[in-house]
Amino acid sequence: MDPKSIVDLPRLVAGLPAPERELFERIFHLSTTVGQLRPPESMFGWIEGYFGSVEAVRRQRIVKLTNRVTLEGTLYNELRASRPQGPPKEDDLEQLIAEGEGGPFCRPLQGTPEDVFGRVQGQHCVTASNIAKYDGFHGLVIFEQHHPLRFDRAAIADYLEAGRRWAEAAHQADPQAVYYLFMWNCLWKSGASILHGHAQTALGREMHYARVEALRQAAQRYRAAYGSDYFADLLRVQRALGLSRSYGPVEALAYLTPIKEREVLLLGPAVDDDFVDALYAVLQAYVQRLGVRCFNLVLYLPPLAPVPEDWSGFPGVLARLVDRGDPNNRTADVGAMELYASSVVSGDPFRLVEAWE
Repeated sequence: MDPKSIVDLPRLVAGLPAPERELFERIFHLSTTVGQLRPPESMFGWIEGYFGSVEAVRRQRIVKLTNRVTLEGTLYNELRASRPQGPPKEDDLEQLIAEGEGGPFCRPLQGTPEDVFGRVQGQHCVTASNIAKYDGFHGLVIFEQHHPLRFDRAAIADYLEAGRRWAEAAHQADPQAVYYLFMWNCLWKSGASILHGHAQTALGREMHYARVEALRQAAQRYRAAYGSDYFADLLRVQRALGLSRSYGPVEALAYLTPIKEREVLLLGPAVDDDFVDALYAVLQAYVQRLGVRCFNLVLYLPPLAPVPEDWSGFPGVLARLVDRGDPNNRTADVGAMELYASSVVSGDPFRLVEAWE
């Protein structure tokens, strides 16, 4: 059997059982188009060098997918992975990481401030207070391991546990601060300003961070309109298309409308051993099988204490991971389309899910 591809999505959706096809069409809007061009013969050599053949660019199949519930949209064209990226940097990643050893994150007790409630000490990390804050409580989980891509399951579990304990300590210091966010930006293309492995924590008041709140509201509108759980229906659709994997009670989705390349959603009842197993498996696939070097990871979590708005039906934990590209590539992966229109993606979610097997 030929491997599935995103360009096969119309055929695959048409072949779904009627209930799953109805759910797909309820959640997603799908269309395709063909981009055509006529290059001059003087460009043939250049085109063949980048794209393999002139015919590959004459007619380009584009898949346009929009999540009707969350209004996330993705335009797929695998040809864009081959487009010119500008002159490559000659930086050696391993050398740059090694040269950063000895910095303040290598001696966090002396090189970083602590929060007003002190530090949380883990087995493989320690917390600090972020010196340039974007909320009242904004912390760091500084990894003991300097190299940001060298981690094992025990370390991942410890980072998440330290973050949870940090959030509880911040909430105890200010009981009105209840909206917790855990983030991991790995290497500079992800937005990290320091190479030493670290994650960030934030705890807000009054309302969850905007993207989390937008998702909660979208799920509530879906339930009001259809009397059904959005996350369960999304999982059912992705599973029917072969774009999910189960790790016990935790589900990993090769998300159909990713914000950028190779986005994964992890849905679970709690940040527990099963969730750590799933997250570690996905991170291992990222780094070891797919060669990902820069990534963003975020955990969406319900509030730490009762709040006025309705969080029923929201997962106990929802993680989002996305590949941010080659750290030595000068071209940014986010442009005006991603900021103000729809995400443009070259990666195929059907190739992504194969990496977890």
